[in-house]
Amino acid sequence: MKNNFFHHLEEAINNIKSDRSVATELLNDVSEYIGQNKERHKDVGQVAAKYLETLQRSNEQLVKLTGMLQKVEEGDYGDLSSDDKETLFDSLEEGQ
Repeated sequence: MKNNFFHHLEEAINNIKSDRSVATELLNDVSEYIGQNKERHKDVGQVAAKYLETLQRSNEQLVKLTGMLQKVEEGDYGDLSSDDKETLFDSLEEGQ
């Protein structure tokens, strides 16, 4: 079970990294587009905000997964809160 857990955890982290990479690339494109003409900000500002939101959410997921991984490595399986378990489940679901 522990190996399966780590496999899924690694997969979730890889998916988070991939999402971050795509969001960063798209955000850079939007920034470049806005930089060509400041008036474009009103056209794509909400899109940029969504990309930033994706990056923020992935940061939060990484922090939570890191905390859970530390608990697991210390053998504190029972100390995973229901929020920890839900976050882990959500991360694994996104990875499938």
